[in-house]
Amino acid sequence: MKSWLHIVGIGEDGLEGLAPATRAVVQSAEVIVGGERHHQLSGDVSGERVKWPSPFDALIEKLRALRGRTVVVLATGDPLWFSIGARIGRAIEPVEITYYPQLSAFQLAAARMGWSMADVETLTVHGRPVEQMIAFIQPKQRLLILTTGDQTPGEIANFLTARGFGQSKLTVLAAMGGDNEQIFNGHAETWDHEVPSFNTLAVECIATPDALLLPRVPGLPDDFFEHDGTMTKREVRALTIAKLMP
Repeated sequence: MKSWLHIVGIGEDGLEGLAPATRAVVQSAEVIVGGERHHQLSGDVSGERVKWPSPFDALIEKLRALRGRTVVVLATGDPLWFSIGARIGRAIEPVEITYYPQLSAFQLAAARMGWSMADVETLTVHGRPVEQMIAFIQPKQRLLILTTGDQTPGEIANFLTARGFGQSKLTVLAAMGGDNEQIFNGHAETWDHEVPSFNTLAVECIATPDALLLPRVPGLPDDFFEHDGTMTKREVRALTIAKLMP
């Protein structure tokens, strides 16, 4: 079966930033699906415009209804890196889809920071609680984080400070690769910047002597749990989890 669904990553530089072959796919599509920002970035094309449905879960059925037409789904950066591509790929047969990745926010942010991608943790808190990054907050760890909006950097700054990482260096990178690109620098404990809603956060974790550290190996300390004093010993928990691993 020939692919009819084309998932295209697009950046702040719009169609001009796409490879010629990828640009031709967008320009020749019968239907173009994306968010408002994606449609603005894709400029003047002839395809029928379709916005993300609400609720978003309805997207898959909407795409299936378009089978047989040439459809482009616009995503930000790399469609398969914390993006819509993976979700669509789980619901529609891979032979029906062609992916066209663009530089991801992580790659752009790493380049701006001068960080090696091999030495950083890439996370997303987009639409998720910032507390889920807790295991990655470690001394000297570098983090690149996809955010939900303009409030997320402040929420992460407060979370870091509460865990004894208030000296951590924060850099917000907004609209990378576009004419409106901006960079904001500061520290978690004194963060007070107002930043654009579309941004990526770079964090260089710096711990104080009393920082709260969450081990990344089995066998968490007893005081990490709510309990009545009766619980399996830490060493036994660690051995049990290790035994259960595939």
